Amino acid sequence: MNNSIIVAITGASGSIYAQKFINDVLAYSNYSINLIFSETAKKVWKYELASQLPTPSERITIFSNDDFFASPASGSSGFLYMVVIPCSMGTLGRIAQGVSIDLIGRAADVILKERQKLILVPRELPYNLIHLKNMTQITEAGGIIIPASPSFYSHPTTIEQLIETVTDRILQLVNIQKPIFRWSEK
Repeated sequence: MNNSIIVAITGASGSIYAQKFINDVLAYSNYSINLIFSETAKKVWKYELASQLPTPSERITIFSNDDFFASPASGSSGFLYMVVIPCSMGTLGRIAQGVSIDLIGRAADVILKERQKLILVPRELPYNLIHLKNMTQITEAGGIIIPASPSFYSHPTTIEQLIETVTDRILQLVNIQKPIFRWSEK
């Protein structure tokens, strides 16, 4: 199987979640990252984080969202995990309906058809009925919805600690071990 995680970033607000998740994958695992940005995600990243986009490196490969010849577009590539963080409701809806108009949608479709782990992290509120039905459809197809809804059990005192209450849960789901707050340790 492939020792890479597909990380897709869409144009929803919440680039900080993607940045933290990528940094932690690189710090706490030997996974490499196959990174896909939507065009809007690139703009939102620069606006929200006031920083440049990640660049290709030994452990980060970046694919254009219109590259249907990229390895995430094929089940034969053997990916086990895909995380869409943040996930716009438009992307979530297209994935729920099996509409693969770009590499993000195609890669998500491949992960579902191969019965691997697809994790979508919507950062939207409130939800309307269409959003909820699309989330139900993705869940029934085997995907996992993790809303970017931070928790407060750990008494976070910084934005990074608050963000970690979401990203640490995702790390657990992709089998990355990192010291985290556990309720039983309160």
